[in-house]
Amino acid sequence: MSGTTTAAAALRRRAAGAGANRWVVLVVLCVSLLLVAVDATVLHVAVPAVTEDLRPGGIELLWIVDVYPLVCASLLILFGTLGDRVGRRRILLLGYALFGVASGLAALADSAQVLIVARALLGVGGAMIMPATLSILRQVFPDRRERALAIGVWSAVAAVGAAVGPLLGGFLLEHFWWGSVFLVNIPLMLVSLPVGRLLLPESKGERDGPWDVVGALMAAAGLFGVVLGVKRLGSGESVGSLATVLPLVVGAALLIAFVRRQRRRTHPLVDLRMFARPAFSTSVGCIVLAMLALVGLELIAAQYLQLVLGLSPLETGLRLLPLTFAAMAAGLAGARMLRRFGPRRMVCAGFCLTAFAVVLLTALGRTDQCALMVSGFVLLGFGLETTLFGAYESMLSEAPPEQAGGAAAIGETSYQLGAGIGIALLGTVMNAAYKPGLSGVPGVPDEASSAAGHSLGEAYEVAAQLGGAAGLALRHAARDAFVHGLHVTLLVSAGLLLLGAAMALRLPRVMQCEAGPVEVPAPREPTESRVSV
Repeated sequence: MSGTTTAAAALRRRAAGAGANRWVVLVVLCVSLLLVAVDATVLHVAVPAVTEDLRPGGIELLWIVDVYPLVCASLLILFGTLGDRVGRRRILLLGYALFGVASGLAALADSAQVLIVARALLGVGGAMIMPATLSILRQVFPDRRERALAIGVWSAVAAVGAAVGPLLGGFLLEHFWWGSVFLVNIPLMLVSLPVGRLLLPESKGERDGPWDVVGALMAAAGLFGVVLGVKRLGSGESVGSLATVLPLVVGAALLIAFVRRQRRRTHPLVDLRMFARPAFSTSVGCIVLAMLALVGLELIAAQYLQLVLGLSPLETGLRLLPLTFAAMAAGLAGARMLRRFGPRRMVCAGFCLTAFAVVLLTALGRTDQCALMVSGFVLLGFGLETTLFGAYESMLSEAPPEQAGGAAAIGETSYQLGAGIGIALLGTVMNAAYKPGLSGVPGVPDEASSAAGHSLGEAYEVAAQLGGAAGLALRHAARDAFVHGLHVTLLVSAGLLLLGAAMALRLPRVMQCEAGPVEVPAPREPTESRVSV
């Protein structure tokens, strides 16, 4: 007994010796993560201003919004393994520098094409930053109990980052031009570079084998092709159009080739054998579905608040703030709930709560219903973060210890990929439900109706150009069509969430406990494996 106590004390001393400033390191890493997560959605409330200034086409506008998460998701595995070889802090600092440069380029963009390129570079920087934060956090918190608390904070920051974006964007748009939503990153990165170099420890992994750069590029190109095809379908292109079919076919072929390549390689980027474990593959699907619902709905909600209810960008961000607080509360309480209820009940209940919140929001209409909206957003934020926390724990616990790094990379890729596909998929549903409502408006030419069918913002512009009774009729028809499209999109999202709840029934009923020689056996914390990259 005394030997065990002495060993436990020695373990605590080694944890304390990881660095007296480890909590400061946590703050630095959380700020890094927050910047990356916020940048995925900070542009949402600025979409009307960008549309008015740069005049992007429908496809260009979608690329401006979601090229960032798609690029980030495509490169997470590549930069995670690169950090293992050359040093995680080095990759993190390079990511800071690229993020700052790309932010300046985005802020000064004078065309949609330049902004798309800048957002893609921001995605590359984000892919450098995210895996490095997880690996460094694992190193500076060797004590399991302290690491659990640190990861609880980290998880809460990751969950609320997407919701903070619209609030920050709204505040900046109230006082500056739309480019300021990117320009604010530069001073923060200028501070993070020297602070990170001073405080963050350097570490490397012990993996053997070369990096499969070709495989990573194949996966990225495949994902881009598939999503581009989905976007074109959502914009009204014919299913038989070559410009629609070609990206889908090429993208699918590249993804199939990527899977075959990974199976043949001795040192693959992704060990696909992990997907043979039902709990692992189920958890990945749950993460994708949860993020798909969150980010896609948030983009549509921001447009609804501004263009239908007429709220300012700042007011829009404030309306989304309850979602932020609810998600933060769920993240901080997640470990305790998971120990009590287990992965199956926790994830399933989270999906059901989120689906209920989404159905509740279908009561929204052309008038402002603040209480209903706040209630729905609180339930939405709490339910989604509960789902994500439980799904991550189950996925990473199912992965063998020697494959924990690959599992963490898959988790982060699923998180970002779900966000990117969510914007494309729910945007497609929204456009398909919105556009038919603008045909046959009395006094409105077919050409004007077609232009108004691209987006609600363009419909308002066309209505202003028409003027008179025809312009007013088009404006009312567009607003009603948008509300109808919102309701259809919410119902589709609710269906996907219920599908996630059914999938969650395959998860383990209870957390698997692990015994150790120096600690009382305790449940596996939800993010212990997640921080190994």
